[in-house]
Amino acid sequence: MESAEHDVKMRLLVAAKKLFSRQGFDGTTVRQICEEAGANVALVSYYFGGKDNMYRALFDMSFPESLLLEGEEAKQDPVKAIKLLIRKVIAYQANDPELVRLIQQESAQLTPRVAIVQKYLVPVWQMARDILEEGRHQGVFHFRSLDNTFLYVWGGILFPRDFGFFNPVIREPLPSTEEKIADVTRFVLGALGYNGDPEPETP
Repeated sequence: MESAEHDVKMRLLVAAKKLFSRQGFDGTTVRQICEEAGANVALVSYYFGGKDNMYRALFDMSFPESLLLEGEEAKQDPVKAIKLLIRKVIAYQANDPELVRLIQQESAQLTPRVAIVQKYLVPVWQMARDILEEGRHQGVFHFRSLDNTFLYVWGGILFPRDFGFFNPVIREPLPSTEEKIADVTRFVLGALGYNGDPEPETP
């Protein structure tokens, strides 16, 4: 019985993530989610207590805790840490584009659900800042403003190539995940003034 309930809950969350990412939270109804999941409409209230709680639950299900590196690892080797962070974030973008689109929607529109998204992202952001700060302290990264550098680096990692806005001037095909990891790693390390090996961290 527990396995069957778990299966229904997972189907509902997968359906919600799919529809939220395509239609937005406000543009998606509970009935649509249940139709997509093949579930009774009353089950959203029964399992989650409504659409808002379902939104929180899908982040609990989908957000990768693996993005957080060990603090001591970042302090000991900030170059390795930033390479690994770039790899983890870009690989996650490729593996779960629906949640990434959902995060982008909420952050761009500053919806009431931004606080939910920030709950998961702030620890990753703080870790990225700590890596950059430690790299500057060790003399391997060179920049003036930690805040500005964090924003530029994070934007460079996250900015989607395939969302179409720059299509009028884009000529090359979409890169593979490994190509994007390599390009972003080299670009970020160059921007940080790093003089060592710019190759990405191997998986």
